Amino acid sequence: MEYFDVLNEHGEFTGRVETREVCHEQGLWHRAIYGFIFNKNGDVLLQKRSANKKLWPNLWDITAGGHVLAGEFGYQALIREMREELGLDISKTEIMYLVGSTSTNIQKNIINNHFNECYIVNKDVDISKIKLQEDEVSDIRWFTRQEIIDRINNNYDGITDKTGPWNFLKRYYEKSLL
Repeated sequence: MEYFDVLNEHGEFTGRVETREVCHEQGLWHRAIYGFIFNKNGDVLLQKRSANKKLWPNLWDITAGGHVLAGEFGYQALIREMREELGLDISKTEIMYLVGSTSTNIQKNIINNHFNECYIVNKDVDISKIKLQEDEVSDIRWFTRQEIIDRINNNYDGITDKTGPWNFLKRYYEKSLL
């Protein structure tokens, strides 16, 4: 069972800890992270969500992401999620914090009210050595800058409609020297 720190609408810790289920049923604010891995060519590594995911099944998504567990820092959650979802070890020194945001997503009986942290990792990864967590991830691949921007601009063609992460990715590409 996963437990999350409950936040108020300003992102402040309330001292309350609840299960994932309670947070999602009641729409309680909690923390989430996501990260993008870029190789030296500026390509971004994305994962395809498995068919059995409750939200956005069979769509391409961020490199890795998930909830921040109670008592955990965001960078620790990213390290944990990269290891769990992709079998990939990253270190704190490889992680760059990019931006924070809020998001609300309601699908089916899940109310996700998130304070998000977005991270960037510059790392050349041999994807043939990745070990996928198959109940969450069905595939991974490198996307060129143009491929992913075209998908975003084409009404999120084949990718999740999580507007926040994709807008930050586009902004990063526009402002970075990749």
